[in-house]
Amino acid sequence: MQISSRFTIALHIFTCVDTFGDDHKVTSDFLAASINTNPVIIRKILTQLKNAGLITVARGTGGIELTRELSEISFYDVYEAIEPVEGGDLFRFHEAPNPACPVGRNIHALLDGKLNSIQDAMENEMKKYTLMDLRTGMKELLAEEV
Repeated sequence: MQISSRFTIALHIFTCVDTFGDDHKVTSDFLAASINTNPVIIRKILTQLKNAGLITVARGTGGIELTRELSEISFYDVYEAIEPVEGGDLFRFHEAPNPACPVGRNIHALLDGKLNSIQDAMENEMKKYTLMDLRTGMKELLAEEV
């Protein structure tokens, strides 16, 4: 299991919008240059963030605005927007274990609760961090560069 780079790209996008939004036209090309990826990938992620209600995007003008305060958007909100979990389960279980096998017929009972606990722990940890944490951290890092 691995969360795709789209999640960290989305966090990068939010950080760029917050850092440069007052001084620069933050377009998909601008973001792609910062992230060092194709603008098409950026546009797809922006669409996902928009569909999740986290941002609004003004076509052509490059205007990206957050729909909530930085402190009200958690990493989990971004994760949900970018990495939708199929059926609500992070872990995909193999199809139809053999019921004639003692392991096959019991594997769900053995693992389901544990895997749900792991998913809950990860999601709860992601809920602890917000985009405001990115602003604070970026300001600290930029101050250290001076």
